[in-house]
Amino acid sequence: MDVDLDTANSVLSGLRPFPVAITTIEGGFANGLMSLSGGAASIVPEAPRATVSLTKYNKTHDMVAGSGIFVMHLLSAEEEYLDASLHILRTLGGSSGRDGDKMGTLRTRTGVTGAPVLLDAHSYVEARVCASLDVQESTMFVGDVVAAGVLRGGERLRVGPAWGRLPKDWIEQYEANHVPQLESARRYRFGSPDGD
Repeated sequence: MDVDLDTANSVLSGLRPFPVAITTIEGGFANGLMSLSGGAASIVPEAPRATVSLTKYNKTHDMVAGSGIFVMHLLSAEEEYLDASLHILRTLGGSSGRDGDKMGTLRTRTGVTGAPVLLDAHSYVEARVCASLDVQESTMFVGDVVAAGVLRGGERLRVGPAWGRLPKDWIEQYEANHVPQLESARRYRFGSPDGD
C-alpha cells in the first residue's frame, strides 16, 4: 500500500496544535521536556485522564516509566506572558536531561505528586500513570488526573506561533539535537534498539 507521506503527516500534525511541557521527578531528580502529543484520555468528567506519548530516547520517558507520575502544562499565548512561555519551551525543548539540570532556571513548586509544577505555565494537570502502551519507539502513558490548576488567563500557546517567535539559532540547534532522537526512533521501529 502506497501512502502519501506528506499528506498523512500534514493531517496528523494538525491534530497536535498545543505544545505541552511535561515534568516529572524520580529519585530526587526533576526533569522535563516539550511534547506535541498531550491530550485527554477520558470522557468521564468526574474521572479525568491525561495522555502523552514520550520517545524512549528521552530521559523523561524513563523517569515517567519509573516514577509513574507526570505533570502536563499548557503555555500562555498572552503577550505579557509570552517571554516566560518561550523560556519554558527553549529550556525543556533545547537540551537533554542526560546532559544536566534543565529545571534550575524555571520557577516551580512541588505538586501533590512530588513532581514540579511550572509556575509560569498557563495551566496544568498532575497525573499518576494508570496504563501504558509500548509502541516501539515510544510509550503512550495514560494518567489519572490527581490535581489541576489554571495559573494564567487567556489563550493557550499554539505550536505555529510559538515556533515563529523562536530565535533562528535555537531552531537550528534544536534540529541538530533532534537527529539522534529520530535515529533512535527509527532503530526501535525498524530494527533493534541496539542497532543490530
